[in-house]
Amino acid sequence: MMLTTHVLAGLALALPVVVIAPEFAVVAPIAGAVGGALPDADMYAGHRRTLHFPVWYSIVSGPALVLALVVPTTATVALALVLVGAAVHCVMDVFGGGLELRPWEGRSDRAVYDHYHDRWIPPRQLIGYDGSPKDLALAAALAVPSLVVLEAPFHALVLALLGISTIYVLLRRRLAALAPVLVARLPVSLRRYVPERYVEDD
Repeated sequence: MMLTTHVLAGLALALPVVVIAPEFAVVAPIAGAVGGALPDADMYAGHRRTLHFPVWYSIVSGPALVLALVVPTTATVALALVLVGAAVHCVMDVFGGGLELRPWEGRSDRAVYDHYHDRWIPPRQLIGYDGSPKDLALAAALAVPSLVVLEAPFHALVLALLGISTIYVLLRRRLAALAPVLVARLPVSLRRYVPERYVEDD
């Protein structure tokens, strides 16, 4: 799924905290958004494997949530939401498309790497692929509660994420066709830094 969808999911995860404990109305959404985005920091270094831990994030987020409930401080709440956001991100990716340049073709059997079981989890394609119309619909659905519950400063972020999502969805298939062309024009010394999925289609 799109990075923007994951960030919106992280924001949505923070909403119960904002409602129940308004003193965390700023740190909770920020932490949720950071957690939602965190796994995709491996975009160009072993994507969906280096920082994607569907089992481990889920395991450690449990004690972190308990700690935040027992000792609710800015640090404990932030830690819990970062971990929960990251865990949800990894699980969401399982329900999207595979790790390939054109995931709508359904050729990849790799959605997210499960370090606990030392294997790739295959894509379920419930959402289809990152940048699909269903992905945009999910992003929009996740945005609505944030627009209702969060304060005005976060509204701009939510609307910006929806705008970026819409543009990406409109361009998604064209970008997949353009990427190999651009990669082919890179010097050989730089191509080693490009994810394999872009080189394979060259």
